[in-house]
Amino acid sequence: MPPWIEYSACAVCAISGVLAAEGKRMDLFGAVVLALVAAVGGGTIRDLCLGVRPVFWIQAPDHITWSLVAAVSTFVLAGFIEIPNRALTLADAFGLALFGIVGTEKALLLGSPAIVAVLLGIVTGVAGGILRDVLRSEIPWVLRAEVELYATAVGIGATIFVLLERWLPPSESHRYIAMSVILILRLAAMRWKLRLPTFQTRPKK
Repeated sequence: MPPWIEYSACAVCAISGVLAAEGKRMDLFGAVVLALVAAVGGGTIRDLCLGVRPVFWIQAPDHITWSLVAAVSTFVLAGFIEIPNRALTLADAFGLALFGIVGTEKALLLGSPAIVAVLLGIVTGVAGGILRDVLRSEIPWVLRAEVELYATAVGIGATIFVLLERWLPPSESHRYIAMSVILILRLAAMRWKLRLPTFQTRPKK
């Protein structure tokens, strides 16, 4: 996995963390905390599950550097221009696509079974956002019925990646195909309001 992919994933997730601080009356420190949690939270949980010590951002602190630069830049920029509300969901969508496949590929490289790799890809993609939303006292997006295909998009992309790796000759294109699938699914779901069925019980007689 080229390092720039994981660095980019950290950066866009850090941007989503800062944008999520809007309306919560947070100062720079609070916004940066949200940014770092969103950027490294999912990957940290993944590494702990895989038994990787130390976790990725301790092994390579540049992940933190990229996250901090993206977070502070976004915080400063927001003071000068109006950032569209859609920017948060777009940054989050890119983070899902990048981190979802980063997590899946790392799990496969460490010998995890296919289904475990897919699940850890989902965890890597969504766990940082869950922690971000909990810290800002919001129901995490992944649990909201009104949020269009979220973890589902990561699961589909991760499954496609696993199948490509298993059935086709090795190629770097596999990860980019899978990332594109996640991003396109998420953006299409946002555009056309594609959602999973919600849980409903029959009325009691």
